[in-house]
Amino acid sequence: MDNLFVPGKGPMTAVRDERTTRRTLVLVLFAIPYAVLLAAAGGWFLYRFRVLPMPKFDHTALPLVRSEDGTTTVSMPNGNLVGLVGQYPDELTAYLRFQYLAGLPAIAGTEVLMASKERAEEPIYDLYLMLPNDLIASGMRLARLEIGKYIERFSMDSPPTSQINEWRKQTRIFDAAYQRPVKQKLLQLPPNQLQSAVATFILFKSTTDRRAREQIVPTDKVLSQEQSLQFAADMIEVAKFYDIPLSMLLGIGAMENNYMDVRGDLHHAVWKRRAERGDIVLKRRRGRVLVSNYSQGPWQITRETLRYAHKLFLEDKRDYTKLPSRLRPPRHLDLDKVDSHVLTTYAGLLLRNLLDYFHGDAAKAAGAYNGGRIRPNMQYAEGVAMVSDYAHRVLSMAAGRKGNAVQETPLKVTRKAPAELPAS
Repeated sequence: MDNLFVPGKGPMTAVRDERTTRRTLVLVLFAIPYAVLLAAAGGWFLYRFRVLPMPKFDHTALPLVRSEDGTTTVSMPNGNLVGLVGQYPDELTAYLRFQYLAGLPAIAGTEVLMASKERAEEPIYDLYLMLPNDLIASGMRLARLEIGKYIERFSMDSPPTSQINEWRKQTRIFDAAYQRPVKQKLLQLPPNQLQSAVATFILFKSTTDRRAREQIVPTDKVLSQEQSLQFAADMIEVAKFYDIPLSMLLGIGAMENNYMDVRGDLHHAVWKRRAERGDIVLKRRRGRVLVSNYSQGPWQITRETLRYAHKLFLEDKRDYTKLPSRLRPPRHLDLDKVDSHVLTTYAGLLLRNLLDYFHGDAAKAAGAYNGGRIRPNMQYAEGVAMVSDYAHRVLSMAAGRKGNAVQETPLKVTRKAPAELPAS
């Protein structure tokens, strides 16, 4: 029974079948990985060289290229071309930049638009320039503005006419809101909102100064946001202490040096009977001396006027302990070591003295700040008045509307103000 005979299959046949089965199994085991690799390679090839669908455009289409008389133009089919030239997180900065661009001679006649949109539940303010429908020429125009540092960067788009009309509507609303007359004094506004608005104005004037754009002055002379906040706090304290209009102080600071701590009138000199401590003597003649009298600091106070301001301080009966320590002048004046904080105090004291001398006549006091009591510079006074009125209107409107929507529109304004610096 153990040695049954299977017809057709002897011992050799069984061995051959076993070997065949083994070879088949080995081939299958080796073939599977190669098949997987081949399938993967085929899948990659099909994905890599697949036919992609045409891209979808929300509101634009492919530009049209034309060449006539050797001139190539690239235009958008809908006839609209705009340049996005600025995005700002707060409304005041955006509006100041909006008006700055609108008044630039380099783009005279170009329509400037200001619009608002929300991002992460916070408003973003966009500035656009309406451009001729020529991508090449308009791109070169925007590039020149970027090179000249009138704008930081740009991009171009071709929105539908309905979108442009919406931006125009928003622009009219913003502009109308900031053109409204205001009666409230700046110092009557909430302190943190006032400081934020004043700092924004100072930062704007400093960064758009021609000397800053063309890098004529060192970059460290251009105020940072933190420095602007500190300067704003100084001006507010000094305006309250001396009971002078903050807007007038802003006007004089803008007219003098756009709030930058840069020396001026470097070659200015005056003759004196005798040299005093700290004088830079340039020449001596017949018992008299010629001394350097350059202007210093953001308020452009000359060295001799600084001596006069310090004399006024020593004679002043006000309680200077009410001022933060950084703003209090020292008892002994060192002409070469007066920082911008104390210079702001001296500027306020000089202006208060001039207002008293001219019985409250702000125009004559401003003119005398630049030209002296005998011959007040009334042209300078007009410039101060223009900046003062503008600052008063714009800053009052911006600070007074923090957290409120612009009237007659769902547009939102920034709810958060920059952190306020300590008062001392």
